[in-house]
Amino acid sequence: QVKLVESGGGLVQAGGSLRLSCAASGRTFNNIPMAWFRQAPGKEREFVAAITWSGGTTYYADSVKGRFTIARDNAKNSIYLQMNSLKSEDTALYYCAASLRPIRFLASWFSAESTYDYWGQGTQVTVSS
Repeated sequence: QVKLVESGGGLVQAGGSLRLSCAASGRTFNNIPMAWFRQAPGKEREFVAAITWSGGTTYYADSVKGRFTIARDNAKNSIYLQMNSLKSEDTALYYCAASLRPIRFLASWFSAESTYDYWGQGTQVTVSS
């Protein structure tokens, strides 16, 4: 069983930055691929970024490439999402997710909601224009 708790959300002006954190507990963390997803009001949840257990491979949605960076610290059982140059369209509830499935090194695998077995409750990010 894995428990995920997100933090770091808030209200920021367009062009600003935020750093989200996700703390994991409940089992061995350092061999689990993890990801960030987000859901804006009235929209479906969408993939943002993912990272392999070593941190050596990352994947990003086109909408956030060059602005967001995903990272992990296995010693702290945590992953992070550094968000820069925020836009109003980044406003959403951001979720952390973890997968227990055999890894497939495909962007489509990492970006699919069905890949992930555990989800946090989310942290709200609001970007004002």
